[in-house]
Amino acid sequence: MTFYKIFYFIYLVFAGFFIYDAYMKIQEDKSPWLSIIIALVAIGMFLFRRHFYNKYQNRDK
Repeated sequence: MTFYKIFYFIYLVFAGFFIYDAYMKIQEDKSPWLSIIIALVAIGMFLFRRHFYNKYQNRDK
């Protein structure tokens, strides 16, 4: 079960990478929108998985 507890933090790593990528694209005068959208989706997946993991853990108590 600890694998699932750690696994959803990987989404935050991906979000950080894509935020950095968007920043670098802004510096190069390129369009950063795809990286921003992917970062927002990764943050949303982190929140979604954390919510349902906690909901599943509280159900067993």
